[in-house]
Amino acid sequence: MTVAYWIVAALTAVFYGYAGGKKVLQDREALRPMMGWVDRVPLPAVRLIGTLEILGAAGLVLPPLTGIAARLAVAAAVGLALIQVGGITLHLSRGEARLIGLNIALLAAAGALVWLGTTWL
Repeated sequence: MTVAYWIVAALTAVFYGYAGGKKVLQDREALRPMMGWVDRVPLPAVRLIGTLEILGAAGLVLPPLTGIAARLAVAAAVGLALIQVGGITLHLSRGEARLIGLNIALLAAAGALVWLGTTWL
């Protein structure tokens, strides 16, 4: 099951690192085609979400990899799950129920990481 944790954590970390990096580095106009919700959220909040995603991605991988406070990976997974709950809420409030599939998949991945982390780390 440790292998399962690393596979899910690596894929999830790559996704969040990429998405968080885009939110931190790109302007609103560059984000709009991919993330229509950026018009409704203040830019500092978008940057904060991106920063939290990057930190969450690092938190999934670095603590277990170094063996220092490996349980922090569980906290990172919980934080990423909360980000997805917020994303689902935002999409539903905008009438975009058809767009929550990715959020649900990422929420499931975070839930799996919480379970795998509490069980095997």
